[in-house]
Amino acid sequence: MTPEELQAAIAAANEINLEVYYYWCTAIMILIHAGFMMYEMGASRVKHTLAAGTKNVLAFAYMIPTFWMFGWWIYLAMYQGFTPDFEAGAGGVPWGENMGPNLEDNATGVFWGAFTLFACTTASIMSGAVIERIRMTAFIILAVILGSVVWILSASWGWHYAGWMVVEWGYHDFGASGVVHMISGFFALGVLIHLGPRIGKFNADGSANVIRGHSMPMTMVGLMLIVVGFFGFLGGCVIFPGTGLSWYATEWANIYGMPTTLSTIAFNTLMAVAGGMIGAYTKTRDPFWMMSGALCGVISAAAGMDMYYPGLAFILAFIGGVIGPISAQFVEKMGIDDAVGAVSVHGTCGILGLLFAGIFLGGYPQFAANEIPPITFMGQFKGMIVMLLLGFIPGFVFGWLFKALGILRASDGVQEVGMDVEIEAMAYPEDIKS
Repeated sequence: MTPEELQAAIAAANEINLEVYYYWCTAIMILIHAGFMMYEMGASRVKHTLAAGTKNVLAFAYMIPTFWMFGWWIYLAMYQGFTPDFEAGAGGVPWGENMGPNLEDNATGVFWGAFTLFACTTASIMSGAVIERIRMTAFIILAVILGSVVWILSASWGWHYAGWMVVEWGYHDFGASGVVHMISGFFALGVLIHLGPRIGKFNADGSANVIRGHSMPMTMVGLMLIVVGFFGFLGGCVIFPGTGLSWYATEWANIYGMPTTLSTIAFNTLMAVAGGMIGAYTKTRDPFWMMSGALCGVISAAAGMDMYYPGLAFILAFIGGVIGPISAQFVEKMGIDDAVGAVSVHGTCGILGLLFAGIFLGGYPQFAANEIPPITFMGQFKGMIVMLLLGFIPGFVFGWLFKALGILRASDGVQEVGMDVEIEAMAYPEDIKS
């Protein structure tokens, strides 16, 4: 074999491995949505169970075509801010040559699929917060706005090697503490303010009642499936060697072009899962929060997970696991009924993730070839403010609009009978009432 033939063979092997790697990361990510569905169904009372599951299925289904129609274009075109780069975005229009069966392009659909599932994750995060009272049509529209517009805009700004937050502030968010989790948590908060609490959640004096879901085991299994899906999610945040992108290092790298390894991600993901579980269990002794603490932990460590020492990832996750349930209590005292603590798990812990990276990675140089500034606390702080506002404002505005139109919240009668009445099905043959 000549040197030229050997080089061609290596290039072909790299391309195949690249495609297969992200293909299976994408497949594993689907477990996140199966997990969220189980998590929310278990957290619902029996009479609302199938409505909670149906919301997740429909959000997943609607996200895929809408992300194909305009979501991918937003990511490619809007990295400069609100001024689109039409030339860059041309590769993401539905009629583009790489948005279909182009035999010379095996990778675009795989990357599009991964980002589509990130978008579906944002909708699943919001979904749990609003169970047992949101109308199905309103939820689907809100899910599309969040996943196919708002989230991917934040990704274009802060999860793109040329995104303006990256090149101007050195914003660093490897595992999407801000661009996925904060966006979703604060969008959900904006909606919840207008949606109002479940019937019976608050007393006349403002004190809160505990509304228990019908199956804690289902919720715990669902949360563990989300943890499994995180391995596909976080694995998909690593750039595979041999991408052909000249500005990336030849070894494994993060999305900004800085070297990292799968070993780092494996160490820190597992340490963060354990730290968050232990932190939450130390605070509450509640199995629900023990498992939700795993998410708190991963999200609190996610932004800098590509560079943390495992012991530090564990400590930061432990802190997130403690703060998550405390934040949920504060949100409840504000009179907001977040049924699964999504605002705290994803919003509050997303804030922690960004700020922790600013504190513990401050001054760390980023990929010089693309002139990305070093990581700084102020860069992370400003990025946190952008993510909070970009998530909260659309959620608040569209929540207000849908409430004004009378399409946001199901009637009291439907809530009393159970949201499952709208889909004309029952979760269990026994028709258990609770």
